[in-house]
Amino acid sequence: MARAAAGDRSAFAALVQAHQGYLRKLMARVCRGDQGRADDLAQEAFIRAWRALPGFRGEARFRTWLTRLAYSALSAERPPLPTVDEAPPDLEVESDFAPGSDLRLDLDRAMATLSEAQRHALLLCYDADLSHSEAAQVLGWPLGTLKTQVLRAKAKLRIQLSAWEPTP
Repeated sequence: MARAAAGDRSAFAALVQAHQGYLRKLMARVCRGDQGRADDLAQEAFIRAWRALPGFRGEARFRTWLTRLAYSALSAERPPLPTVDEAPPDLEVESDFAPGSDLRLDLDRAMATLSEAQRHALLLCYDADLSHSEAAQVLGWPLGTLKTQVLRAKAKLRIQLSAWEPTP
């Protein structure tokens, strides 16, 4: 980190290498399967990170800070979001070769019915594996708001996915 903050391009390249898979995957979920848009947002986050790295104070994990930069890029572009009934393009085809694909399809469809705030809260806490306080920091929300959105989202998903609960 210190070498990258001092302008060492190879040190920054190592940071990019270590975090790009995570960020691209997260942004693809945020963008509902639009990998091109997700890649653009991840690239923009890394550009912003390179420019801002000398001022990075280390008050958050690098991953949290990088996620915040990606969300800032997302907020700046403000594209129209798909309607609740639209599934991501890669969900239209079912495969007998992918174990668990039925559950994944149902989960993705259930996630699409959540409010934008609920989706982002769950994605950051579970897909990105951020703590509640880190996710709240990324979204710029009070911690209580983040926790409320997570609880509401989980309750809604629990109802929609009740068919997947094991029977006693």
